[in-house]
Amino acid sequence: MDKRQKDLDLRIQRIGYVAQTLNRGIEFVLVIDGELKIETRNRIYQLKEKDLLIINRNELFEMQGNKQNSVLRFTISDTYMDPFYDEYRNSRFECFSGDIDMGREVLLDQLRLFFGEMVITYFRNDETYAIEMQRLVSEILLILIRRFKEEGSVFEKINTEDERLIQIVDYLEKNYQELITLDEIAEKMYVSTGYLSRYFKQEMGMGFSRFLMNIRLKHSVKDLLYTSDSISHIAMKNGFPNTKSFANFFKEVYGETPKTYRDQHVEGKVDTLEELQMEDVDLLINSKEIFSKLGSLLSEKNNTYSNTESRHEELHLDTSTSIKEKISRPDHVLIIHELKEILREDVREQVLTVKDELRLNFIGVRNLVSNTTFLPTVETDELIATSSPYFTADLALNFLKKHDLSIFSRVAYQDISMDEEAYFLKLHGFLQHCLLMYGESYVSKWHILYYEPYYSAVDGKELKRIYDRLYSTLKKIVPRIQIGVYIPFSIEKEITNDHHAWLLQDADHIDFIGYHANQNEAIDFDENRNDRFLLAKDFIKEKTTKLKNYLKQLNIEKPLHLTTWNTLSGNTRYTNGTFFRGALVMKNVLEVSKDVQSLGFWINTELHEVGDQHHRIQMEGMELFHYFKGKRPAYHALAFAEKLSGHIIAQGEDHIMTEYEGGYQLVLMNCNNINPYFSIEDAFLRQLNKDIRVTISNLSPGEYQVRKYIFDKDNGALYKHWGNLSSIHGVDLEVTEYINRLSHPSMEIFDETIIGDWSFYSYLSINAIHFFDIRKTYNKTFS
Repeated sequence: MDKRQKDLDLRIQRIGYVAQTLNRGIEFVLVIDGELKIETRNRIYQLKEKDLLIINRNELFEMQGNKQNSVLRFTISDTYMDPFYDEYRNSRFECFSGDIDMGREVLLDQLRLFFGEMVITYFRNDETYAIEMQRLVSEILLILIRRFKEEGSVFEKINTEDERLIQIVDYLEKNYQELITLDEIAEKMYVSTGYLSRYFKQEMGMGFSRFLMNIRLKHSVKDLLYTSDSISHIAMKNGFPNTKSFANFFKEVYGETPKTYRDQHVEGKVDTLEELQMEDVDLLINSKEIFSKLGSLLSEKNNTYSNTESRHEELHLDTSTSIKEKISRPDHVLIIHELKEILREDVREQVLTVKDELRLNFIGVRNLVSNTTFLPTVETDELIATSSPYFTADLALNFLKKHDLSIFSRVAYQDISMDEEAYFLKLHGFLQHCLLMYGESYVSKWHILYYEPYYSAVDGKELKRIYDRLYSTLKKIVPRIQIGVYIPFSIEKEITNDHHAWLLQDADHIDFIGYHANQNEAIDFDENRNDRFLLAKDFIKEKTTKLKNYLKQLNIEKPLHLTTWNTLSGNTRYTNGTFFRGALVMKNVLEVSKDVQSLGFWINTELHEVGDQHHRIQMEGMELFHYFKGKRPAYHALAFAEKLSGHIIAQGEDHIMTEYEGGYQLVLMNCNNINPYFSIEDAFLRQLNKDIRVTISNLSPGEYQVRKYIFDKDNGALYKHWGNLSSIHGVDLEVTEYINRLSHPSMEIFDETIIGDWSFYSYLSINAIHFFDIRKTYNKTFS
């Protein structure tokens, strides 16, 4: 480094031996090639190619490597750090690639990438050199501080500018095995014993004897991990007066006995470094081989990591405290608008995909006896008619029955009242035909929902009269058919409106109750006030709970069907094209699954939007497919909910864990309900990202294969790929098929040996889902 970067020291070396040194500042060690062994107070690290280790300030270390290695060493001094980071001297950074927790590999890839760029910047040394170096150092430090920081120990807090203090610590580090007294050190420093005692405690925050015991303890840990020496031998070797004092102090600091610690953390026998008389280090400059190796770091595919202000959370799960709750699986209703739509090849393809992958019970249609479904009656002189008004309906019903799909039909008051007599005549004839063609057992599974919206001006008595006639007509023809009513319900007033109060007094003639739960109901999109948008949080769960309690108070216990619902999205076309909501969908599905008998979904955007020409954009349903057959976030979110198996052993607001015969499953979510007008600003969204450290206790010891599925705005969402591949000249079938192939959740696989607590990290962007399938293997088990 030149004078502009005097507090930063970058070098590439071939390391044979580096004598014991007290580190000043933070040192990064990246092995470019070969092998390197580093010994600190309490651990021996064995580094191979691409391994990265951080050595903290005031850490005692020495290095020994083979003859062919090449090592990047980068040191940042205390004087560089102090002005920028107040907590520097109270912190330490735990980062070794050899035992990094699962989920943090991307951070190490990013650090390697920065160091590769740093070397190139250093040797290029052009006019922007200093600025580039400052940028890279800042990027590295942000990752270090935000992702690897821990509370500093007494060693990190030593004042390295105090030469007397450094001399004392250096003497203790080199002679800790010997009998050392405060009087002896005072004599060496030419001060009184009393003064030294006060001075040491003031500077170190602890007494002299306690600090010496800490040094001895750090070195004894290394012997526990890497040797087979007895506990008593380790105690005596490291300067403790006896085994009992060693064991007592060890348990005070580590919370367990030396034997227990060794059993749980043993690394296997590793020889300590052989102390050599002379250092053996060569400086490697402008080596073609080095640049070739560094080039491989830069050319590898790295998952980029953004240093943003995200939330940090800790999640502790204990498999031994299982709540043993079964996973609730409500029926699924797929709404296709009208029955005739099932004759379309693309709709049939989507229906069968949903049935195979997501489980499907009902096809939802509007107005079962619509004129668009039935053929018009024509006059004929044939003795036996060769045409049937039910020809189109039969084609649709044959398909549905073949695939064990029942009808869930919404019958609106308006559909009946336009020509009441004609309607019931048509309904009677159609049902008689269906009984003949498909049998009573099939038609009895159908659900008919009588519907009139909450803003209806129709008198309650008139609504009840039509319903009673519908009920009696259907039950006479098909006694076991299910007939229900839609109930408008105000979440604020916790009642229904006057026009629908009649249904609460006639519950004996109601088989089920349908309702809507749309977060957009709570929002006035003409306002921008953020507090209004916050009302949408937990709206679906809250409305469901309040409706259940309302009905219970009236002694009405009927199955609930959530026919249409939505997450807060606003007018997607105009306010939030970047807003991803996968986790919101899954969370809502999991939250209401125990309370409802069915959940409704629209099949695709096209049919949903043509279903009501009065709305510019429909806001009352979850579509599973887009115009061009791509799977929308609701599809993948529902797929993850269906993938859960076994029984629930832990559940919280943003997570659920299950245990099944083959292992465990864990779902992590980062749910954020936000003002969609804000969601067009990507910088704002990034501030809602979440970095979570998960610790799972009491997993069965053994070998596991961990499959991690990531579903977020970059993995599985359509909009990003659609935006990247859009053109002012339009897109064709080839482009849309390519987008659909890209738009799937990603998968990573890890092999994990689990003994004791298992920890890993997950970095979730806004409304992301991370699904972990933790599968037991039978190659090896541990007792």
